[in-house]
Amino acid sequence: MKIGLVILFIFSLSVVTTQPLEAAGYSLKEVTPAVQNALDARKKRFDRLADLKVKGMIGENNNGYVSALEKNNAAEQLADEENQNRRVIYKAIAQQNGLGKSVDIIEKVFAQVRRDKAQSGEMIQLETGDWVQKQ
Repeated sequence: MKIGLVILFIFSLSVVTTQPLEAAGYSLKEVTPAVQNALDARKKRFDRLADLKVKGMIGENNNGYVSALEKNNAAEQLADEENQNRRVIYKAIAQQNGLGKSVDIIEKVFAQVRRDKAQSGEMIQLETGDWVQKQ
């Protein structure tokens, strides 16, 4: 059953892999209704988010979330919605792996995954806090 949940998790996130989490000893063990809602919402907004990333209006920050890089209501709202859903998923992973409310480990792992998975030309925030365009 665990393998099926991990496959569903990978599919639902589209471009986020759980391999770094598993390598660090963490995995999503149960897809709760809240997690499923977050996954579904992320899937629905994926194309809009990708479009704003290509335009440089949204970037992947160094905490595992997205940041609006321009003063734009649509970009800010989309970033807020995406971050709320990511937070639900990160908290579930932390809780299911005995980390309690300490999601910072999960955030850092996903931040690295998102930097690695970013497309050339997209904005990413390095661990130092500097924003750069992915080469």
